[in-house]
Amino acid sequence: MQITSSIKIGISACLAGDKVRFDTGHKRSNFCMDELVHHVEYVKFCPEVAVGLPIPRPTIRQVKVGDTIKVCRPDGSGDVGEQLTEYGKRVATEQAKSLSGFVFCAKSPSCGMERVKIYNEAGTGNTSEGIGFFAKQIMTHNPLLPCEENGRLNDPHLRENFVMRVYVFKSWQELVASPVGLHELTQFHAKHKYLVMSHNYESYRALGRYLAQAAAEPIEQVKDNYISGLMNALSSPASRKNQTNTLTHLQGYFKNDLSKIEKQELCSAIDEYRKGLVPLYVPLTLLKHHLKVHPNEYLAQQVYFDPYPNELKLRFGI
Repeated sequence: MQITSSIKIGISACLAGDKVRFDTGHKRSNFCMDELVHHVEYVKFCPEVAVGLPIPRPTIRQVKVGDTIKVCRPDGSGDVGEQLTEYGKRVATEQAKSLSGFVFCAKSPSCGMERVKIYNEAGTGNTSEGIGFFAKQIMTHNPLLPCEENGRLNDPHLRENFVMRVYVFKSWQELVASPVGLHELTQFHAKHKYLVMSHNYESYRALGRYLAQAAAEPIEQVKDNYISGLMNALSSPASRKNQTNTLTHLQGYFKNDLSKIEKQELCSAIDEYRKGLVPLYVPLTLLKHHLKVHPNEYLAQQVYFDPYPNELKLRFGI
């Protein structure tokens, strides 16, 4: 995938190694700061510090008082929920539009995407059903922005899916930075067809049909509908079944080019992937080799083959 400008990702400052936590510590993400950092530019945020809390500081947590949730100290004092919400709204509407993704600190009362603890007023029990006040504003105002938590990035499937979505979203941002028509949208979709197929076959068909019938709609509406459908289709990691189906479709392009032995080798690689015996990069490497030997202009433009830099080795673990 060709990206022509810097990819900016928002990140909780503690994940970048900044010592901004209540105890003057950090929660540095090795993947973000040792691997992904070579390909993106981070924009750091610490909501607690931004609303005036000191370092070090007393711990804060979400506490349910009646029908209201506060973000306060364990004794109920020092509620900063309103300040965190307002700060989140400002970032979401003024800065997040220039971002192509966001990595939040898990379980944080300000930055957690999900499963944040909400304590009862007496402090004797809690439920894990909260969303960080800052993170909620970012996600609510930017529903298509790829977001993930540091803990979930340890899962190779979630990590690969997040980075892929960041690169697709950045590519879309670059496309629509200039005026585009239905022709440009159709070209963009053509390049992403097999990537979409590998995640959601029904969306692959539906998005193609939509663009084919969208000539009468206002272009801004078409753009909104298309990118919403695309990002939703890519929102979950691709299943082994869908990946196998996509690989088999791609294999069909070489049916008249390969020798009997080459066909058998490729079939075996795809089947071994289907059975979980080899990672995705094994059959993909074979397909990319055959594409070099037997050029195909349509396949060569498919984002599916290289959705992000190969140096990240994200397909080695899926």
